[in-house]
Amino acid sequence: MRYGFVLPGGSATHQLEQAIAADQAGWDGVFVWEAAYGVDPWTLLAAIAQRTTHVRLGTMLTPLPWRRPWKLASQVVTLDQLSAGRAILAVGVGAIDAELGRTGEELDLRARADMLGEGIDLITGLWAGQLKFDGQKYSIDLSPRSDLAESVQPVQKPRPPIWIVGVWPRMRSMRRVLRGDGLLPHIMGPDGQGFAETRPDDIRAIRAWLDEQGARADFDMITEGETPPDDPARAAELVTPWAEAGCTWWLETRWSNPDDVRDRIEAGPPVRA
Repeated sequence: MRYGFVLPGGSATHQLEQAIAADQAGWDGVFVWEAAYGVDPWTLLAAIAQRTTHVRLGTMLTPLPWRRPWKLASQVVTLDQLSAGRAILAVGVGAIDAELGRTGEELDLRARADMLGEGIDLITGLWAGQLKFDGQKYSIDLSPRSDLAESVQPVQKPRPPIWIVGVWPRMRSMRRVLRGDGLLPHIMGPDGQGFAETRPDDIRAIRAWLDEQGARADFDMITEGETPPDDPARAAELVTPWAEAGCTWWLETRWSNPDDVRDRIEAGPPVRA
């Protein structure tokens, strides 16, 4: 299992300092929030890339239907080049929450789901040197700049990993996840509308389904949570069931305890000694 830290926010300078500390403390990844307005995540991640040596870098997460996919593809490939192959792209349909504000973007869930699927295909095509795309939601032709197919290439081959939000057991959503390289699982609630708390047994069921669908052995499964900074044994104990269920990444969050972010970062990943 690998261990990432999701920075909860703050100024660009503050988050840069936290990311450097995470790199020094042995974390495997640093992820930043992408909001409609705020510290630009891709500028921040590029700065982090220049001050760190091994942490993987990405957002948690990017609402792809509310971004121009060709622009996002450019941002990720730029980060991948500047970081010597450490970029990760995490995408979903986007959360609708009054506290996040409104910017006039598409709100219909089915439309956003279609945009997410096409956006993923468009991005992976660009990274493979395919400068044309003709879909229902997006259509581009960049072929007059054929030099881009060679100069704007990611370091990672065949591409930077794409992690996709999937709702289990909603099959349309799960089949879309198979286009990527990792799953950010959400569990459908008993009423078929909201979400339920994810459990290790859910991860086992999803992993079994992925195996049935022929997913690669290295297909990532991501979970998140909080562990204490002052009790390494307890921290490792909290993570172990998720590793045993089939998760490959643990993302440490501090949405409920933002005051101890620095302490938790410097304590290092919740690995068993």
